[in-house]
This record gives sequence, structure tokens and C-alpha cells, in this order.
Amino acid sequence: MPKTPAPEAHTFFVDTRFQRMARRPGGVPRELALESAQSNIDQSRPDFEIWLDAELQNLAVVVRSVQAGAAAPGWPEDVSSRSRQLRDLGTTMGFVLLTFVANNLCEILEAKPAGHDCDMETITCHLDALFLARQEEYRHLRLEDVPELTKGLRLVKESASISPDVAPK
Repeated sequence: MPKTPAPEAHTFFVDTRFQRMARRPGGVPRELALESAQSNIDQSRPDFEIWLDAELQNLAVVVRSVQAGAAAPGWPEDVSSRSRQLRDLGTTMGFVLLTFVANNLCEILEAKPAGHDCDMETITCHLDALFLARQEEYRHLRLEDVPELTKGLRLVKESASISPDVAPK
């Protein structure tokens, strides 16, 4: 029995409400939107610096409590969450070195399986680097301006990823 050809497919496009709104006249030109966004970032920078100081102090409190053996059970997630916030906001606010250090710490913490503790020397090393990156003379540096620091932190991250896991307590 001969095979009958399949009917030709008809393609039709749905015009969604979002698409109609996107085509409407008006809006803000791209250049003006970027200038406005940059202006808002510049205005919020002093508040960010206050938040950054408080966040670094809170992170230090968590790390000290872990070192003293008095940490809350969810401390790795707390440190990880704070590191992610530092990384994300540091990028927006132009703190390149701070972003690099926080991202490095995020990668170290995310590499550990749930229930396994991280090496506290690794976390403390990154915390010290975060405080350093916050200082005025370091805050606007690019990664190529501090090759020893970035190389050292990368080596710490690599050694943390190959070190044996610590069994959950």
C-alpha cells in the first residue's frame, strides 16, 4: 500500500500581550536607561559600603563561633549565603577584587557535599582577603594588579578541592 504524504504543517505565531507591549511606542532610550542605572548605583554606594562593613563583621562572627566550637548547625550555608551576596553585589558596585575573593569562597563551599565541614583555615584565609579587598587602597584594583594574591587564593581553592573530606559530625 503506497504511503500517503503527510499533510503540510502550518506554522502560526501567537502575538502575546508582552510582545504587543514591547512594540508600543515610548519607553526610555538605552543610553538614558544606562545612565539612570549608573546614577542609582552611584547614589547607593555609601549604603553599600555600610552594608559591606556589617556583612564582613557578621561573617567574621560566624567564623569565630565555628573556631570556638559554638557555631550553629547551619553555619556552612550561612557563610555560603553571605559569600554569594558579597560576590553578587560586589560585581554591581565595581569591587572587582572583593568579587573574586567571594566567588572563590563560594566555589570552595559549593564543592563540599552537604554535611561535610570545610577547612577553617581556607575560610579564614578568604575572610582575611575579603577584609583586605574592602580597604580603600585595594577596593578598586583589578585582578592583574595583585597577581600574588589572586594566584595564592586560586592555589588555596585548588588544595581545598583535592583535600580529603572531613566526615560529618
